[in-house]
Amino acid sequence: MNRAELADFLRRGRARLAPSDVGLTPGARRRTPGLRREEVAQLAGMSVDYYTRLEQSRGPRPSRQMLTALARALRLTEDERDHLFHLAGEEPPRRETASAHVRPGLLLILDRLYDSPAQVVTDCGEVLAQNAMARALSGDVMSRPRRERNLTRGFFLDPAARTLFPPEDHEAIARAQVANLRAVAAARPDDPEPAGLVAELRAGSEEFARLWDAHEVARRDQATKRFLHPLVGLLELDCEVMVSHQQRHLLVVHSARPGTDAHERLQLLRVVGLQDMSTRG
Repeated sequence: MNRAELADFLRRGRARLAPSDVGLTPGARRRTPGLRREEVAQLAGMSVDYYTRLEQSRGPRPSRQMLTALARALRLTEDERDHLFHLAGEEPPRRETASAHVRPGLLLILDRLYDSPAQVVTDCGEVLAQNAMARALSGDVMSRPRRERNLTRGFFLDPAARTLFPPEDHEAIARAQVANLRAVAAARPDDPEPAGLVAELRAGSEEFARLWDAHEVARRDQATKRFLHPLVGLLELDCEVMVSHQQRHLLVVHSARPGTDAHERLQLLRVVGLQDMSTRG
């Protein structure tokens, strides 16, 4: 591990980012350009003390999970992410399997969708990044262990995941989840990720097994979705899905047409939902 080079790389990466680049408000006047240490630590999900020690060349060797979080927080390209891993004495993830790395341009779009819930998910359903409105709508998925970030796994194996949707919509959502996973698994027959998820869900959910055997196939696409939020009630939102990174990363954006009841509730969520998140944080 090259502590001095790692510290320098982190400092330079932090200095080149403005708060608006990562979806943060500028706040009070800043003495130096770039993000503050505490802002990078917040984005990476680590303590400020730990990050500060890394920048001061006296921190312990970061784990691979921590390096991945730092790469995302600093909006690193794949080449820069690989360099970060090398400085920490770690082998970078193989590019063909590094599906958890979200490109900086996609994160920039995500951060600027400040009034619409939006998140980046893999085609298998794993959440890779959320904006503040998405966290207000469906909870802070990124704070959970990686295994619990998969929306398809959660829907079939975690009863609490279904409370986000009206009960009468559960069957249609389940069918859509299964149809999408079947399309992904067929497109990547040698990839262990979709195959492993299918095997796990067939073994753990009778509902999934029944729907899988029906052999419906459909990729995630535009739709109307209904959410049950504990603070603002029922939200009927338009869902747009944009594809990136060899069709394995999806930018999912929820919106409501102006003048509708859902639009008013979404605006209310922007106020009370974000306040509630701040209180809990």
